[in-house]
Order: sequence, then C-alpha cells, then structure tokens
Amino acid sequence: QLHLVESGGGLVQSGGSLRLSCVASGKSLRHYVVGWFRQAPGKEREFVAWIDALERDTIYSDAVKGRFTISRDNGKKTLYLQMDSLKPEDTAVYFCAACVKSCHKFTSSLSDYAYWGQGTQVTVSA
Repeated sequence: QLHLVESGGGLVQSGGSLRLSCVASGKSLRHYVVGWFRQAPGKEREFVAWIDALERDTIYSDAVKGRFTISRDNGKKTLYLQMDSLKPEDTAVYFCAACVKSCHKFTSSLSDYAYWGQGTQVTVSA
C-alpha cells in the first residue's frame, strides 16, 4: 500500500514562496500518476496540479497556472509543489494523492484518487 506524507506548509506573506513536499512509502511512487489538491475553509477540495508518472506532462488549474510548479523525483519517492507569487486566496490545506482510476489520461476528479496524505496548512497573509 502507498502511504503519502505532506510537509512544507506554513505562514507566508502575499507574494512569497513555499515549497511543499510529499514523501511516499510502501509502494514505489514511480508507478503512479499523482496530483496536488487543496481545501480552503468552508470550501470543497479542489484540483491544483497533476503530473504523469514519467514527468512528461503537467497540468495546472487556472487559479495557479504560471505561479505553481509540480515536479517529482521518483528516486527520492517525493512529489513537490513549488508555489511562487502566493496570494491570500491560496490559503488552504494542501494534499497530495495518487491516481487509481482513469489514470491513462488527465483527471482532476477526486474520486479517481486515493492514498491521500494528511495535508499541510498553507496560510498567506495580505
């Protein structure tokens, strides 16, 4: 079974940067398409970024495109999310997850993902 643990969240001022990490244990991360999601207080969990298993393709939500960068190091069993030019509306708990259904193509549907981590809090002050 794949186990994912996020870290790297914190409090940052608007315009600042953070780098989130998601470390895998159990099964090898290299077999999975993975994604980052976030959930703000009182809102539903939403898609943020997606990367294929071989790091050939990445997809971002419109809200973060051009500011966030997803990457992975399969040798280190780690997924990253570099977040630049942060805005107060980026405040949320950020989660990583592995795709387990319909993974042959891009999917942002939460029901297609499993092995969710516990999340890491990102707070951006104005």
